[in-house]
Amino acid sequence: MTPRGLRHHPREAVGDGRAGRRLDVLTALGAAALVLLAVVVGRAVERADGSLRVDWPPLYASWSPHTGPGTVAALVLAAAVAAAGPPVARALPWRPLVALTWAASTLWTFALALVDGWRGFATPLESPYEYLASVDRFADAAAALRGFTGHILVGQPDNWPTHVAGHPPGAVLTFVALDRLGLGGGAWAGAWCVVAGASAAAAVLVALRALGAEGAARSAAPFLVLFPGAVWVGASADGYFAGVAAWGLALLAVAASPGARAPRTTALAAGLLLGWTVYLSYGLVLVAIPAVAVLVCARTARPLPYALAGALAVAAAFTAAGFWWWEGYRLVVERYYQGVAAIRPYGYWVWANLATAVIVAGAASVAGVRRCLAGLPRALRSRVRPADDPDGGGPVAVLVVAALCAIAVADLSGMSKAETERIWLPFVLWSVPAASLLPRRDHRVWLALQAGTALLVNHLLATGW
Repeated sequence: MTPRGLRHHPREAVGDGRAGRRLDVLTALGAAALVLLAVVVGRAVERADGSLRVDWPPLYASWSPHTGPGTVAALVLAAAVAAAGPPVARALPWRPLVALTWAASTLWTFALALVDGWRGFATPLESPYEYLASVDRFADAAAALRGFTGHILVGQPDNWPTHVAGHPPGAVLTFVALDRLGLGGGAWAGAWCVVAGASAAAAVLVALRALGAEGAARSAAPFLVLFPGAVWVGASADGYFAGVAAWGLALLAVAASPGARAPRTTALAAGLLLGWTVYLSYGLVLVAIPAVAVLVCARTARPLPYALAGALAVAAAFTAAGFWWWEGYRLVVERYYQGVAAIRPYGYWVWANLATAVIVAGAASVAGVRRCLAGLPRALRSRVRPADDPDGGGPVAVLVVAALCAIAVADLSGMSKAETERIWLPFVLWSVPAASLLPRRDHRVWLALQAGTALLVNHLLATGW
């Protein structure tokens, strides 16, 4: 039986000509030139005055060619997914495909983390600047929440470590909960971030199918597995944040779909997850942009009241516990400029951050973005039914451009000077489905480029996260 949404493939006949493929390549080469420019200019600036505060701009990393325990596994998995991923994704029944995508993404992320050995997996989260360093201060969680904002600024008594201070308390409370369950320490924290972060690949598939774009979801699945951003999913809590945000958006899409079961309950669950997302990282308030895009794709606002109720319930719970989000954000802005942000030049990072996003997203995603931008006017103008758009170009274009808008707002805000390779994971992830719009005959080559990007970064650099 032919999978829903795969009855025919007009994209094979339209838009896949020599001119379109040449533009794909030129777009990827232009993105590579941007990365090279960011590296050359960044290294010159850093040598001149040290104001960038990173060793290998635009990434928070240092030059350190190496191999490790995960090298062979990463190479084998990359080759297997690039070679067999596209036909397997087209042939598998839907539920096994979603499960396999999650499992393969988890293995890919673990393998990349272990290229750096145990240091790449557990050690980053054991840093004195990370969340685990503050778990013991939540022995009385209620009191810690009531006094949370009183320890954000440098100079205040017992100010929080950098990452705890820079995020709402939902982030550190996650690791407090793991510790209470007997899963304390860097290894369990790392495993949590990998498994939760890798699940985002499955969430994107669920969202696309719910919006009538199963064809795009199947084409995107191998690209989601070999997401270059997995380099940072496997070493930072931002991977976990990306997973939560992705499932919130996926549930919202499911609630908005015409045949949804228990749409109100699903929308409420989506709101709870999206509300929790905002209490994991202040910048993730921008998840509202892709959330609106989901409703635009579904052409309904029916889930909105229930989703808002769920998000407001999370906000009400934190407020009742003594943490006021807006007060925390105000103090975080002040704390941000008490540190290296006061030194890092906006004039460099406002465009070099985009080079970082190119590395995280990969060449295939960037080439696909060109196709999304070209197809966006039609996607917004038309009311094409999913049956007439089996490749899901419309929903993909809207979701990808929404993610780009969130990135643009974050970038222009000045609150993202460097380290965006992890901070923007929840948004850059949603650029990956753009690769599904590339000609199918080219997918294996683009997948090899995606995997190669991650492998080069992990084997040539010692990343800071």
